[in-house]
Amino acid sequence: MKDYIEERAMDIATYIITEQATVRQTAKVFGVSKSTVHKDVTERLPKINPLVANQVKNILDKNKAERHIRGGKATRMKYSNIHNHL
Repeated sequence: MKDYIEERAMDIATYIITEQATVRQTAKVFGVSKSTVHKDVTERLPKINPLVANQVKNILDKNKAERHIRGGKATRMKYSNIHNHL
């Protein structure tokens, strides 16, 4: 594996852990696709650092479990803002 890919995978992992970030947020910060972030943390990271990979997996699992809540809040805010401007 190329050094820069391993370095990116570790940088992405560190960001997700420190910020409790989602894949989407991380992809935006690093200027890569969500697929790249996902591949880095699920396939590459376990080979580089299994302990860090497990920490990231736990955070992403938590984010995935909570995403329906965030989606509901975003929808509620979207429609409450529309009604406030009418």
